[in-house]
Amino acid sequence: MGSHFDQVGDILKPSSYQSHLKGVDAVVHSMGILLEADYKGVLQGKESIVSGLQRAFSSTKGGSQNPLERKQGEDLRPQEPDGQLTYELMNRDSAIGLAQEASYQAVPTFLFISAAAGTPILPERYITTKREAESTIASSFPKMRGIFMRPAFLYDSSRTFTLPIAVLGGAAAMVNSMTGGRLTWLMGAGGIKPLKADLVGEAVVEAIADGSVKGPVEVKEIEHLANKAWRRGML
Repeated sequence: MGSHFDQVGDILKPSSYQSHLKGVDAVVHSMGILLEADYKGVLQGKESIVSGLQRAFSSTKGGSQNPLERKQGEDLRPQEPDGQLTYELMNRDSAIGLAQEASYQAVPTFLFISAAAGTPILPERYITTKREAESTIASSFPKMRGIFMRPAFLYDSSRTFTLPIAVLGGAAAMVNSMTGGRLTWLMGAGGIKPLKADLVGEAVVEAIADGSVKGPVEVKEIEHLANKAWRRGML
């Protein structure tokens, strides 16, 4: 078992984590946001439904400055007037910025926790920004092995509110499977099998260790990688 230690950094301030990228074998970007503040405000009754949803479902919002045009170690600066943490900033630009900083240190592998699909109840920008991150990282850093994990809904017993959602998602995925996946266009990630967070974690470690894994990794392959890790642990 290797040594383990925690460090604190700010994803928007590369200078806070730059030194920890030196000599590492892989970097994993596992953060992002499911709901922006506008949508949360509507759900919590803190913002009017009309104005909140209009802003939440707008076609585009500001991210940071172009992360690829920054100097090494330069902060990512939110471009929304109120500094809001948007999909563009958190799901896309923070990942691109981290990948760029990793490339400066010649890190061989970069793994991004993306998503299988969007859902009808979320703004389309949730998934489009993740796909933009994938494509930009793959094209901008060809010397770095890019792995893009695409799980659907993640659940864990430590977050009890996720369990009933996972049960409903599992039932929806079963119905979708019975139709040969013909409802995926309508249900999005809601029609794809939910995965336990620990299972995805095991798949992440296995994917990094297996040099043949590269590019998008869909749900079935995530399960396959996790099973490989489990079998190895049983030997």
